[in-house]
Amino acid sequence: MEIRRYEGTGRMSKAVVHNKTVYLCGQTAGSDVLDVKEQTAGVLLKIEELLDQYGSDKEHILSAVIYLRDIALFKDMNEVWDAWVENGYEPARACVEAKMAAENILVEISIVAAEKEDEGILGEVSSVLK
Repeated sequence: MEIRRYEGTGRMSKAVVHNKTVYLCGQTAGSDVLDVKEQTAGVLLKIEELLDQYGSDKEHILSAVIYLRDIALFKDMNEVWDAWVENGYEPARACVEAKMAAENILVEISIVAAEKEDEGILGEVSSVLK
């Protein structure tokens, strides 16, 4: 089966698509001026944009791993997460405290999602050919 890798840096890919599954690398807000709620909202927006770019959406998320710099931020992060996740589309999820790559990062989220039926990168090409 084909494995498609996107936006590689030599160290990692921003997204990998295999077997109708989209794997996103960990996403961060990239700002040291934001609190955990603002960072979480920024990360979730980036995730939505990436999923759309690679043929999925938040209703197709299978699992999420959330890394928090301090587990004391769990409640505030969950306020934003809970408002974002739609009822009936909750993914499997884990949340852990982790040492981050940079001190300004409060939250990082990694996502695995299913491609939307016939709407993935290859689905777009095949629909044009029909």
